[in-house]
Amino acid sequence: MTPVAPLITRFLREHMPIERGYSPHTCGTYAHAFRLLFIFASKRLGIRPSQLCIEQIDAELILAFLAYIEEQRGNSAATRNGRLAAIKAFFHYVEFSVPSALAQARQIHAIPGKRHDQALIRHLTKDEVCALIDAPDITTRLGIRDRAMLHLCFACGLRVSELVGLLLENLSLQRTPSIRVLGKGRRERCLPLWKATTADLRAWLAVRGKVPVPELFVNAQGDAMTRAGFEYVLDKHACTAAKTCASLNGRSVSPHQLRHGCAITMLQATRDIRKVALWLGHADTRTTEIYLRVDPLEKLDAMEAVLSLGLRRGRFKAPDALIASLFEPE
Repeated sequence: MTPVAPLITRFLREHMPIERGYSPHTCGTYAHAFRLLFIFASKRLGIRPSQLCIEQIDAELILAFLAYIEEQRGNSAATRNGRLAAIKAFFHYVEFSVPSALAQARQIHAIPGKRHDQALIRHLTKDEVCALIDAPDITTRLGIRDRAMLHLCFACGLRVSELVGLLLENLSLQRTPSIRVLGKGRRERCLPLWKATTADLRAWLAVRGKVPVPELFVNAQGDAMTRAGFEYVLDKHACTAAKTCASLNGRSVSPHQLRHGCAITMLQATRDIRKVALWLGHADTRTTEIYLRVDPLEKLDAMEAVLSLGLRRGRFKAPDALIASLFEPE
């Protein structure tokens, strides 16, 4: 029997961040998936999580776990598929470390993902973005910081991890203001800044002061801004913005909705899905195609490009008085 503990430790601490180059956020997401799996397995098998062996984590147990997180924890099919992807990635690693588990790993890899409805993404409109960026009180230091964060997040379509991890040295305010962003898959991209965004960043740098961390945005204590910290800032200003923008009333605004809003704005301005993919840092334009389903102007262009069929017009004529009377309004 092969203990799980040393394998999962090497997988999360060495294989994912060092060998594969996964971001800390992705590593944390995978770790949470395994935390749930091991708690479930320990209760099901009646042993402590540290006593679990790889041979006990078989396809039958994983299927029961997937059913549990959907039925008991209320996870969506998309979340269920994400947990399954993490498990499959781990067992791909196990194949090379424990050759005796090859047959077991093959059965786990054969577990299919669950098909689910793909709803339209929710994004922020131009009016909503303006109300949100105008919400912070720019007469205070933290208000200036919040406005700069919100503006930069939207203008560059940044992920939260990219925003809070942005280093001061990666901001250039010289001739052509720009930022260098390290995105998913360690892919780096350079994005130019709007004049208004640059002005907000200059205002923040003027009051940022000397802090001991290299990140551009810091919290009130001078430490690097965290993901949770930005989500708190966004939620606070979304409540303020709702007072002037009715569509934000009672709405939960997530950081990714700012990114989606940027993508829609870029798509409407450029009409080029490839440029939007480059701006957002997508490795594959198929990921960016979700925005084509959201933007109605794309469908209008398609309608205008198609010539009318020239169908013959006419009106229904009843064959006799009885049938005609059935169509008379009451």
